Amino acid sequence: MCVKNNSYYKRCTYICIHVDCMYHVQDMEAGGMAEEKMCCCGKKKERTDSEKKLLLNRLKRIEGQIRGIYGMVENDAYCIDILNQALAANAALTAFDKALLANHIKTCVVDDIKNGDDEVVDELVMTLQKFMK
Repeated sequence: MCVKNNSYYKRCTYICIHVDCMYHVQDMEAGGMAEEKMCCCGKKKERTDSEKKLLLNRLKRIEGQIRGIYGMVENDAYCIDILNQALAANAALTAFDKALLANHIKTCVVDDIKNGDDEVVDELVMTLQKFMK
């Protein structure tokens, strides 16, 4: 069950991982309502086509690596071979994280600080602390 403001939803299809957010988006079942996918913090980032393409291509490669690992397990591949592929997938995900983080700092953080929103620094620090665990 999902909880937001003490109300319970039947199913979750999306979970916001924003630092201060505990919002699960409801999968609308009745009435033909469209599924809403918006964080309760209201933040959104419009990316350039080239940035979006770069990030999505990285994710597609990672997805392919994960599917490959899945197939290796299904086909009883040797443990070390699976581990090597898992290491490669982790490295690809780390590269994705670095690219996204660098762009976030160069755009979102800089813009928010210029607009007087210093809370973005606290958000960034908390996110970096999670990476360092």
